[in-house]
Amino acid sequence: CEDMSCKTGFPEDVHSAVVSRSVHGGQPLLNVRFRSCDGNKKIHFGSSEPEDFRVGEDGVVYAERSFQLSAEPTEFVVSAQDKETQEEWQMRVKLTPEPAFAGASEKDQKKIEDIVFPWQQYKHSSPLKRQKRDWVIPPINLPENSRGPFPQELVRIRSDRDKSLSLRYSVTGPGADQPPTGIFIINPISGQLSVTKPLDREQIASFHLRAHAVDVNGNQVENPIDIVINVIDMNDNRPEFLHQVWNGTVPEGSKPGTYVMTVTAIDADDPNAQNGMLRYRILSQAPSSPSPNMFTINNETGDIITVAAGLDREKVQQYTLIIQATDMEGNPTYGLSNTATAVITVTDVNDNPPEFTAMTFYGEVPENRVDVIVANLTVTDKDQPHTPAWNAMYRMTGGDPTGRFTILTDPNSNDGLVTVVKPIDFETNRMFVLTVAAENQVPLAKGIQHPPQSTATVSITVIDVNESPYFVPNPKLVRQEEGLLAGSMLTTFTAQDPDRYMQQTSLRYSKLSDPANWLKIDPVNGQITTTAVLDRESIYVQNNMYNATFLASDNGIPPMSGTGTLQIYLLDINDNAPQVNPKEATTCETLQPNAINITAVDPDIDPNAGPFAFELPDTPASIKRNWTIVRISGDHAQLSLRIRFLEAGIYDVPIVITDSGNPHASSTSVLKVKVCQCDINGDCTDVDRIVGAGLGTGAIIAILLCIIILLILVLMFVVWMKRRDKERQAKQLLIDPEDDVRDNILKYDEEGGGEEDQDYDLSQLQQPDTVEPDAIKPVGIRRLDERPIHAEPQYPVRSAAPHPGDIGDFINEGLKAADNDPTAPPYDSLLVFDYEGSGSTAGSLSSLNSSSSGGEQDYDYLNDWGPRFKKLADMYGGGDD
Repeated sequence: CEDMSCKTGFPEDVHSAVVSRSVHGGQPLLNVRFRSCDGNKKIHFGSSEPEDFRVGEDGVVYAERSFQLSAEPTEFVVSAQDKETQEEWQMRVKLTPEPAFAGASEKDQKKIEDIVFPWQQYKHSSPLKRQKRDWVIPPINLPENSRGPFPQELVRIRSDRDKSLSLRYSVTGPGADQPPTGIFIINPISGQLSVTKPLDREQIASFHLRAHAVDVNGNQVENPIDIVINVIDMNDNRPEFLHQVWNGTVPEGSKPGTYVMTVTAIDADDPNAQNGMLRYRILSQAPSSPSPNMFTINNETGDIITVAAGLDREKVQQYTLIIQATDMEGNPTYGLSNTATAVITVTDVNDNPPEFTAMTFYGEVPENRVDVIVANLTVTDKDQPHTPAWNAMYRMTGGDPTGRFTILTDPNSNDGLVTVVKPIDFETNRMFVLTVAAENQVPLAKGIQHPPQSTATVSITVIDVNESPYFVPNPKLVRQEEGLLAGSMLTTFTAQDPDRYMQQTSLRYSKLSDPANWLKIDPVNGQITTTAVLDRESIYVQNNMYNATFLASDNGIPPMSGTGTLQIYLLDINDNAPQVNPKEATTCETLQPNAINITAVDPDIDPNAGPFAFELPDTPASIKRNWTIVRISGDHAQLSLRIRFLEAGIYDVPIVITDSGNPHASSTSVLKVKVCQCDINGDCTDVDRIVGAGLGTGAIIAILLCIIILLILVLMFVVWMKRRDKERQAKQLLIDPEDDVRDNILKYDEEGGGEEDQDYDLSQLQQPDTVEPDAIKPVGIRRLDERPIHAEPQYPVRSAAPHPGDIGDFINEGLKAADNDPTAPPYDSLLVFDYEGSGSTAGSLSSLNSSSSGGEQDYDYLNDWGPRFKKLADMYGGGDD
């Protein structure tokens, strides 16, 4: 039974020890206990504070250096490690310094009882003599919580010199003249020492006073002596637990004797007396299954251990214990008690493996799909959820040799998610039967009879879908010489349909990308023919390669299509003649300096390009007479003057350039040379240098044409503006003949009440010399079409009685004056009114007559004045009627 309950490790989590306040280096302090169920284990001890404490191989704790312990407990951790398995155990050590008064009370009492005064040497040579005691003080022990009456006499202090001298007694120190003051007082005459109130050992356990004796003059008679007053402890404090609720854990299935936790209570009374000696016991356990006594407690240390087997987290997850601590060594009659709660949680161990809820799972997946969950594998596990003992791990044990599936674990539901990770081809595999196993993240606990894993079968059906056709090969490379004529068959580019089990017609082909529009494809057989001449020098050809993309489509549901790229590698032929570069150049009139560097440019590549041959044509003869050309490299030549002087101007020099192709290709390029006057540096000095510097004849002509067109547009705009102004003025002068009332008699249907009620200016109907000035015309009666107030042109003034023959001259002169007046509308026209009242202010027509009577005058000349005077001619020249 002892072997079954043995547990390797420290017997307690916290070890408390009381040591002296002064610690010396190398001093042994305590011995830690370690229980090893296997005596062959090699245990190595260590300390968390190696600079202060060292643990020997025998478990003895030594001080590494000398130091003073503080009033607060000193804590450090002692660890034990198995050198073979690296398993480690820890225990916390608490060192409490001894109280200042502990162990000194008896010694001090002996000092008080047996006071030895120092030896004094007299002046004579007699041998040393020991003086007798001057003070006689009995030991003082005072119980706490005394009820009085106060002041309570304790002891009488005296000196044997009080027989010869009048002495005064006093005490000093904490409790007398130092805080807390006034607890102890002394009668200065009799030396009676008294206490004034009850004492509390838990606050001050002892008082150290000093007694003094002086004469009436204040001279010291005796040396001061120390007095120690010990406060005797009474059982006046209940035990107090450090925590009201203690939490601990124990694994399920633990054997009896397994350590669970330690509860600790303290008592303020003297721990070396029965008043401070505590004992622990368990009052109750809830729940009481499977046994009411599953745990026990060490009555002295407070260690809680298991005493019965059967801890099962799946049945009982937590126990609650009521712990009682009693002082007076647990005496139920005289001891004081207190209680606390210990909550023990049963932790989970992996004592239940996962189990599949079904023997076979089913799923399906469309072909060529990846990252698709095809089946959910469900398991049950009685262990605590979301712990390593509950979390399931799935693995495939068969049916997937190519690794097309994987099983992931859902962290929330613990289900296994069968997922496709590689595409599946229906034409190759129509069904998979997988064997899967499930197990926990941690192995099963020892002694569990269940198998460590559960197995199941997963049947997965592959669904056939319409797949895209694919070209073979893709891309397809074709080598072809450029210059292939339109309508020529180039190649055949066909695709294949991977769906062998679907009923569908043949594929159809179409063109998807053809940058130069050179090709076409037969929609049925995929034959590719040219629609234009293939040109290697085209901008759509990169590095001699031309790319075109074609599309193959089926008629499945849904329709699918695939693309293929045709790469045409164009071989060069000598289809381009070389050209001269640059097209224009400048040289001087004289021989020196006059060399022009030219370059031959050929779009073809080797061997259909350079080296080039340069020569001048035989015709016209002036070319070779004036110029000479010399090749300086395969692509470059120099053109220079052959004669000493050539007149300044622009010359077209033809140059014949021949490449190295087979057959050769040549062309005659015209180089436009500007010959000009030059300075000593060879730079043109005349104005025409601008042309040679970059502006050709065509550019200058274009600039001049633009300037001429711009000037014409400006001129046309000015003419149009003037013409529009004239038309506007003419519209103001012209009046329709039907609307002109100067030669018409108006007939009105209604006669009004006269012109007095009309705001009309009738002065225009009067003779010019009778019109009143504008300056005196009242405001508000001026018409909008009335002449404004400004300097007027000189109009002819008609005499008061003109000759009838003067009327025509007068009218012509007035018309001419009005035409020459551009600032005003035709104010000489008659004004048209809608209504004429009675009492017109205008003069009668008789004011127009001459000195002779109307009957004596001849008005036939009015017929010669035109239609405007037809009415007037009818009135005056019509005869007697």
